[in-house]
This record gives sequence, structure tokens and C-alpha cells, in this order.
Amino acid sequence: MIKTITNYEVNRGTMAVIPEAHEQHRAKVLETEGDYYVKQPLMKLIKRACLEGGATYDGRRKAVAHHLGITQKIPLPLQPNQSIYAFPTHAPTNFNCYWIFYNHVRRIAPANDTSVITFYNGKQLRVPVSYYILEKQMQRTAYCITRFSGERRGAGVFESKRDGGDD
Repeated sequence: MIKTITNYEVNRGTMAVIPEAHEQHRAKVLETEGDYYVKQPLMKLIKRACLEGGATYDGRRKAVAHHLGITQKIPLPLQPNQSIYAFPTHAPTNFNCYWIFYNHVRRIAPANDTSVITFYNGKQLRVPVSYYILEKQMQRTAYCITRFSGERRGAGVFESKRDGGDD
């Protein structure tokens, strides 16, 4: 059984945040050590993570848009000092938007009109977007990491189906 909690703080163990339309909870969080239902709305969790990382959500979006030259589905350095970067699967205003945490993604595989993300701990998540979109978001996030961390890491960290990652 998944535990329901009132408040949640994004941390290095956060792998994904998924929207939920339920009277008792508003989001589901996948963590390396377990999953939680959270009473807070998904975007409240993301915005709070930005503030904990030293900037507002809008400020982070504007900075990334400026440096990367993108305006939609912008990946965010939520807490760059903790290497916590995430990307949305849809426009953040879309209820069906999942937030995926880059450093936990091992592989992405196509599955008909959806995709399956395999995390480093072996958990899998079916995401209602195409493989192409997720691969593009991973590439954008890798560039974001390179741009905002001052280090040359991030590119090529995950295995894609095209790279011959094993199943």
C-alpha cells in the first residue's frame, strides 16, 4: 500500500511526480525507496522545489528559456546545487503533465503510442507520450545541466532504445 502524506519536499531520491485526480490526494511521487500519494497539487511541489533551490519557478523558466532558446516544455534546474533537474512531459498547465527527474532515468523505450521509462533502481513507469518527445526532453535537460552546473556532464547519461540499451 502506498502511503498518503500531506506535504512532500522534492529531494535527490525523487524520480517522478505524477498528477492525480483523487479526493484524498493530488499527486503521486515515485522515489527510489518507495512511492507516496501527496495531498499537495503537483505544481505546488515543483514550485516549492525551485524556491528551495534559490529561485522562483518563473525565474527558473525564464533563465532556461533564455539560455536554451526554447519556450515550451522547459526543463528546470529545480535545485542545481543538489543536481536535481526535471523535465515536463506536457505543458505544465496540462493536467496530464508528469515531471520526470533526469538523473534517475536509465532508459526510455517506445511502447505503441506511449513510452516506458526504466529508472536506475529498476522501477518502470509508462508515460502517455511518445518516445521521441521523451528523448528530446532528455536531450534538452542534458543541455540544461551542462549550462547551469558549470560542468560537462549530463549528455549521454541514459541509454535509449536506439543506443542499444539492453532490456
